[in-house]
Amino acid sequence: MTLDLAGTTAAQAPARDGAVGLPPYDRTGLRPGIVHLGVGGFHRAHQALAVDELLRRGEARDWAICGVGLLPGDAAMRDALVPQDGRYTLVTKHPDGALEARVVGSLVEYLYAPDDPEAVLERLADPATRIVSLTITEGGYNFDQVTGEFDATAPAVVADARPGAVPTTVFGYVVEALARRRARGVPPFTVMSCDNVQGNGDKARAVFSAFAALRDPGLGAWVRDTVAFPSSMVDRITPVTTDEDRALVREWFGVVDRWPVVAEPFFQWVLEDDFPLGRPPLQDAGVQLVDDVEPYELMKLRLLNVGHQALAYLGWLSGYRYAHEAVADPLLARFVRDYMDEATPTLRPVPGVDLEEYKTTLLERFGNPAVRDTLARLCAETSDRIPKWLVPVVRERLRTGGDVTRAAAIVASWARYAEGTDEQGAPIEVVDRLADTLGERARAQRDGDPLAFLRDPALFGDLVDEPRFTGPYLEALGTLHRAGAQATLKQLVEG
Repeated sequence: MTLDLAGTTAAQAPARDGAVGLPPYDRTGLRPGIVHLGVGGFHRAHQALAVDELLRRGEARDWAICGVGLLPGDAAMRDALVPQDGRYTLVTKHPDGALEARVVGSLVEYLYAPDDPEAVLERLADPATRIVSLTITEGGYNFDQVTGEFDATAPAVVADARPGAVPTTVFGYVVEALARRRARGVPPFTVMSCDNVQGNGDKARAVFSAFAALRDPGLGAWVRDTVAFPSSMVDRITPVTTDEDRALVREWFGVVDRWPVVAEPFFQWVLEDDFPLGRPPLQDAGVQLVDDVEPYELMKLRLLNVGHQALAYLGWLSGYRYAHEAVADPLLARFVRDYMDEATPTLRPVPGVDLEEYKTTLLERFGNPAVRDTLARLCAETSDRIPKWLVPVVRERLRTGGDVTRAAAIVASWARYAEGTDEQGAPIEVVDRLADTLGERARAQRDGDPLAFLRDPALFGDLVDEPRFTGPYLEALGTLHRAGAQATLKQLVEG
């Protein structure tokens, strides 16, 4: 007997012996107090899970979630979630192979913006909406990688800033909804970024107020000075859902789910406590409410996120396809740990965290074979990652006279990967918004200009002119070309 999430009512249903039932709380009467833009696997394994936990405790019944999809690709999420009344299965995969599953019920509405833009705007403008949260990816903030300034010339931004425009971007929707609330005398909602952007609250404030100023300078100033933008640090490895995951949910747990989510056991959410219209009691779901997120954020971005980059390209070029396979290679594991040690001096003290233990735990998390996190996922959209996560580490190390050998090798491994062929000559599918430009520069580094990949100030600033960086970069790149990834790792690790 199976439970089809598209074939049941929204009401409470008990779990059956040996299987997973619907959420153990009555969903009738739940009110969305949060609108989340960019519903994907991570949001559903993280923020939505935290709210579901509160609902299971009998709390936060006016803090349910309305999910919104803005992009054409989000139609698939609409088609999966709407028939299931927003419910989905979350499977936690432990390193020893143990599995846990629950049906999450905190997402009570899903709106696909291209279907009805006005419905999304009015949901955002509704006084009941007190938090608008974001997982729009690092690239969704539309700012120059070097200057940090909002790109007001992007065609979609220009179109959305025109008077009376029907929004298509996150900026258009959020700012138009704030303008309606302002005109109606409704206090502004809090905008809560959950993306891997350093200072994500400050960055969100900067880009949304910059867009608002394109419409009206007074509105821009009001958004900047009146709307709350708390920063956060979020952490949970959540690989892309596969057909095998769907089959697992059906066969092991008796649930037919069109888009389940799988995740590792680890969960961390550190959040600046700045919510003028209130918030759910997130501390009851394990969220750390703090005055300053930055120490935790730098720890995560520079150790976990860049640690993934350290593993990804050299791992792929070594022939691995999954993170757990790559980190099982002693050379790769040592290189990743050496990079983490190189980056550690750029961090601030992190209250309550033993950094040496944290780094050890990261390698254990990367090695979880049950999660089967793909290197392809970690290699994707690097142009939105390394400039924000790794380049600041390089600059800080150079400023203080520190070594950048491992950081330079990570960039070199990206440059080699971006050439688009592996060490056996097989094609690599480079997934990046700048894939064509990156490929052209990467291939030019074999044709007489070994620094060609670095000659993009939008990604690297002036690092191409810094011999303390280009020296180890060229050494790593040259070894990658002459001898391959494993020889490069051996040289980096063993000297």
